[in-house]
Amino acid sequence: MLVKVLLIISSVALSSCDVSHLEEISTEPPPPKPYAFSYTAGRYPGHTDRQHAEVSDGSGVVRGTFSYVDPRHKVRTVDYVADKEGFHPVLSDVPPEHPADSESVAAAKDRHFQLYAKIAEEHAQHPFPDETLVPRQSEAVKAAAAKHAQLFRVIAEQHARIAAERELLQQEEEEKLHLQELGQEQ
Repeated sequence: MLVKVLLIISSVALSSCDVSHLEEISTEPPPPKPYAFSYTAGRYPGHTDRQHAEVSDGSGVVRGTFSYVDPRHKVRTVDYVADKEGFHPVLSDVPPEHPADSESVAAAKDRHFQLYAKIAEEHAQHPFPDETLVPRQSEAVKAAAAKHAQLFRVIAEQHARIAAERELLQQEEEEKLHLQELGQEQ
């Protein structure tokens, strides 16, 4: 008990100390350091399918290059510069255009957009659903929901009873400890 009182008093005393005389100290981040690295990697020993090299001059400008083998087994290379203005990549090859839709894909997209437009128009005319179209619960679902609610109430009552019993046991135990402490102090 005495320890608790001392802890409370010391925390109140420390929290009310005047710190206005302390100066705010801030540390500037260190300047960037020059570095260089490179690596080559592959999916199995002796196989190379990507490489990367990068050099920083220490002033915040980073130059590098990386290469990889694309799904068509063509080597793609990207040279880049990263500076205060951002990341500036230069591609070795312009990426290929997206393929044109086949007839079946174009027809599916057209059907999708027509259906989307129809649904959007219906929602614009009737922003709130028609209550007569909302599904209703069958008698079996109503009975199952009522049974579930009754079981939930029974379980909740059991949990409340158990919690009350545990609270009572805890209070009795605390009273016993308190009486033992009083008996030891005399």
